[in-house]
Amino acid sequence: MRKKPGVILYGPPASGKDTVTAALSDLDHRYAQFARLKVGTGKSTGYRMGTAEQLRELEASGGIVYSNARYGNTYVIDAPGLDAAFAAGVPVVHLGQVDGIHALVDGYPADWSVVLLWCPREVTEQRSAGRGDSDTTARLAAWDATRKDLDTHPGTPWDLTVDTAEAAPQDAARLIDRLLAQQSGEGRV
Repeated sequence: MRKKPGVILYGPPASGKDTVTAALSDLDHRYAQFARLKVGTGKSTGYRMGTAEQLRELEASGGIVYSNARYGNTYVIDAPGLDAAFAAGVPVVHLGQVDGIHALVDGYPADWSVVLLWCPREVTEQRSAGRGDSDTTARLAAWDATRKDLDTHPGTPWDLTVDTAEAAPQDAARLIDRLLAQQSGEGRV
């Protein structure tokens, strides 16, 4: 039986993960951003807000595929959440750590397409300021960490790389959709 397709979008803050995901959803309603479980405070849009108790329960049951801490919060990719996302369509998982890619590809059975969305640091700064982020300095530190992460893991196998400072979101979405169609051997996912 063929594994279901999923998309991993990796890139620094403000590289276009949300915007490209929206363009994918516009292209085909089956694409939907995977809502990670977030334990902490701040922005709740795009997340399933959770509690420390839920986090402990997932840890005890082995339900955590990957978790990371950033901006004072814990972000979790969980097996039950992925199960639900795959049942609904083609999940698009946003990541900013190469270790997360490996954990997801190795830890959850799916036909993952791994896409690097990139933009220069100054573009992250401009986009972050332009959208009114109150933590642009932290996002630039995360950009630096992402650059270091890439330098530390030079052999990461990207199925596709898109410079979002050059490519429009709709063009990036079409490239990703075409990639999934090629990998599945079908016309469209």
